[in-house]
Amino acid sequence: MTTLLFVIGLTLVIWIILTLVVGKKGPEKIALIGGSNDDKKALIVYDPDPIYNLDEKISKSFAEGLAEKGWSSKVATVAAVKNVEEEPFDLYVFCANTYNWAPDKAIRNHIKNSNYLQGKKVVAITLGSGSTKRSQRMLEELIEQKQATLIDSKVFWLMKPNEETKTKRSNIKIAVEMANTFGKQIAENIEN
Repeated sequence: MTTLLFVIGLTLVIWIILTLVVGKKGPEKIALIGGSNDDKKALIVYDPDPIYNLDEKISKSFAEGLAEKGWSSKVATVAAVKNVEEEPFDLYVFCANTYNWAPDKAIRNHIKNSNYLQGKKVVAITLGSGSTKRSQRMLEELIEQKQATLIDSKVFWLMKPNEETKTKRSNIKIAVEMANTFGKQIAENIEN
């Protein structure tokens, strides 16, 4: 019984520490992807995961997909978005990690406190190890509460296979490729 209580206590302590570590807002980073003179512009916002940072890879790959269709994107961390959020964008993309079955706190707080989303086109990207349904739903609801137009929402996984037929390849590489294709699809859908 003592061993069981020790294991449960240790698990809770580790969970609390991990929650605090991943809940901290990441550093300020902005990347420009695409031509600076492109007619269509997107702002892609993420908060870097201190362990895998799949969200930065997915965000940049999505932006590269948009760039192939003639868009320019600013890919910014939550900490850096204050430097560009006043600029006019045709599309806003929020990429959120899933922690404790919810979108990461930095993204949630940014969306809740934003004043620029009303009537804007928004895409939601939810990341996680595999259990992301609740997190995706919460992210979509946050966006809709800001009276934005949610044009699409997609999930990419770190551990759960992103594509069942390609289980021998790196799941992360597959997710990054899929994000690129998703960016192209969104650009095409907006133009049509």
